Amino acid sequence: MKKLISFVLLFSVLLINAQDKKEQSKVQTVEASCGQCQFKMKGHDCELAVRIDGKDYFVDGTTIDSHGDAHAEDGFCATIRKAEVVGEIIDNRFKATSFKLLPLETNK
Repeated sequence: MKKLISFVLLFSVLLINAQDKKEQSKVQTVEASCGQCQFKMKGHDCELAVRIDGKDYFVDGTTIDSHGDAHAEDGFCATIRKAEVVGEIIDNRFKATSFKLLPLETNK
């Protein structure tokens, strides 16, 4: 009986934890660009960053070069773009589980 109760309690904790993570997995539209060139963040190189609720975060889970030429006219070093992202902020960095750059016409 004690094992059954322990199992039920453990399962409940895991279920609650899974629901919390699911709520964090919501898609949000953010500004995305080069942290150094456009957001004036301190860093050593051109690096992808996002602006969420007015605060800038470097991105893990994708790179600046994964979304075209960063130094092109419409690239991250030249302009701020919109992106749909899923992830969470950990240790002052945005850990992306999904990053979709939106077409330029949606950036206006």
